[in-house]
Amino acid sequence: MKNLFKQLIIAVFCLFSISASAQSRQQLKNDSVYTLIEKYFNERQAESIYDLAGEQFKKQLSLITFKYVADHELFPLGPIRQSSLISFVNNNLSTYKLSFDAGTLQLLVKLDKDDKLDYFLFKPDKEEAADKLKPVRTSNLLRTLTDKRVDTAARNYIQKGNTVGLSIGILRKGVTHIYNYGETADGNKTMPDADNLFEIGSITKTFTAALLAYYVNEGKVKLTDPITKYLPDSVAANTNLQNITLVMLSNHTSGLPQLPGNFENHSSDPYDPYKDYNKQHLFSYLKDCKPNGTPGETYAYSNLAVGLLGSILEQASGKPFEQMVKEIICQPLNMQSTVQHLTPALKPRMVTEYNESGKATPTWDFNILAACGSLKSTVNDMLIYAGANMTPDDSKLSKAFELAHQVTFDKDTKLGLGWHIIVVNSVDYYFHNGGTFGSSSFLAFNPEKKLAVIVLSNSAKSTDNLGVDLIKKLQ
Repeated sequence: MKNLFKQLIIAVFCLFSISASAQSRQQLKNDSVYTLIEKYFNERQAESIYDLAGEQFKKQLSLITFKYVADHELFPLGPIRQSSLISFVNNNLSTYKLSFDAGTLQLLVKLDKDDKLDYFLFKPDKEEAADKLKPVRTSNLLRTLTDKRVDTAARNYIQKGNTVGLSIGILRKGVTHIYNYGETADGNKTMPDADNLFEIGSITKTFTAALLAYYVNEGKVKLTDPITKYLPDSVAANTNLQNITLVMLSNHTSGLPQLPGNFENHSSDPYDPYKDYNKQHLFSYLKDCKPNGTPGETYAYSNLAVGLLGSILEQASGKPFEQMVKEIICQPLNMQSTVQHLTPALKPRMVTEYNESGKATPTWDFNILAACGSLKSTVNDMLIYAGANMTPDDSKLSKAFELAHQVTFDKDTKLGLGWHIIVVNSVDYYFHNGGTFGSSSFLAFNPEKKLAVIVLSNSAKSTDNLGVDLIKKLQ
């Protein structure tokens, strides 16, 4: 029974989350199911809640057991007095904060492909540290309307008790604005600047998508290539992999899970979970793995898929991931501070990072899955990157960006290669975010609006709401 309520897998690494302010169709489905859960919960109808579950859930938990847990552990909490959506992660996992007479809990809800409950998990509600009483230092001079709008949004984030530093980059109608708040390390009284490095987490996936598009244009690979074409014979022999293509790895429709099934077995450091997972472990998993559903039909965010794509591109190019990023993207754009591994010259500019509890935590080594989240960068470099994505030219890199922006999937979630396309105030934005144990990042842009928003934080607290709020205030 304890397994039912334990925290979901190993934490949700490198999150893709859509803010409540920019709802997806899938989130609306989750909310509709949650509304029924709350109704049945308050009516103490365990069987009705169980009827909302899918086949896999019911295989793991019988109705008798579910009723016992509901009657003896859940319903005694009293009715749900209040509820609110905390997060919507990977376009499938909703977390709600529930208030009972006995206290508060979080409820995690995920639906399967038939819109039936796949996860129904309760866990303790984490209380955030009290908000900071004094205004956090900032470089924002509050001279213009834009300055004031940015400050209003930023204060909602940086004044929280579990945030430390924040760098914001705005590219608006060709003009760059940079705002910094807080500290590079808690208590050091040193404000971040545009050249401080942060982990950008899953924004890395957009770089991987650009590399894929670049090599497609060069004729080295095809989006429709089956992944088995690039895997060792012993792995390619797995017939379950034969219908997965490169484009599916990039747009999260491969059917591969978020992380390999053997990931926990080879993750020995709880503070650096990816570092021990290597190519041998990856291929060992792929030899026998079976996709969740038919490849190409359903969106399911996967760090495994994009990490595997990076490994395939390394084989196709004969170059390590970091070298591809450097030669194809960073050098042409003069992005000198975007790296996978910190050089001695860059280390002093790397911020100290903090987990959700406000404790310092190390940066991550992504090993074989580097392409899903390993890059570190600065606001200056990310402004260059966003600008290059918004301003086409005749270069090979620009042509790769153009291909990466083309829609490849549009069922519930709209994607190009790597890029998610979200709607904010009826306007489409190319978007990605990132998160590790000690960082959170946000990048969104719209070429027609000539607006790009970049947010980098050295805290695990999500910057999604801040990023969306900035878009709303500035578009």
